[in-house]
Amino acid sequence: MSDTAYNVLFLCTGNSARSIMAEAILNRDGKGRFKGYSAGSSPAGTVTPETLELLEKLNFKTGDFRSKSWDEFARADAPVMDFVFTVCDNAARETCPVWPGQPMSAHWGVPDPVKVSGNLAEHSLAFSEAFRMLNNRISVFMNLPLASLDKLSLQKRLDDIGKAGTEEPLA
Repeated sequence: MSDTAYNVLFLCTGNSARSIMAEAILNRDGKGRFKGYSAGSSPAGTVTPETLELLEKLNFKTGDFRSKSWDEFARADAPVMDFVFTVCDNAARETCPVWPGQPMSAHWGVPDPVKVSGNLAEHSLAFSEAFRMLNNRISVFMNLPLASLDKLSLQKRLDDIGKAGTEEPLA
């Protein structure tokens, strides 16, 4: 693990909504202890307007977000990741690149708000709900005593965070 900030990569297929939200949350709330990144296995090429609108409404700076390939983070000159989290089920089933430094990883699946059909209110609610789930999980993650947990205990905690809201409460 890093002595300064922990580097965290959030992966999704399109890198247009959930992984972008997670990157934004971690970078704002991580207070210098964490540096968030996001990428996709098949990047959409653009961040969804709904994602940017929601983040702007919540006072996030959105000017630097872009949809990008996870290949950028598998290169030798990329930042070394301490953690890699998949936030969509498709990315979790794909064969990921080998990440330099062998980061800890877990699956934190969140329903895709882009795929929600319905009226504007239902669509907005789906984006807000995805943000809420990611925000809660990232908050729990940032408050883990990372330096004092052994690797097996930390892996269990990371896996448990991904189940939050889908099964029993975190211990």
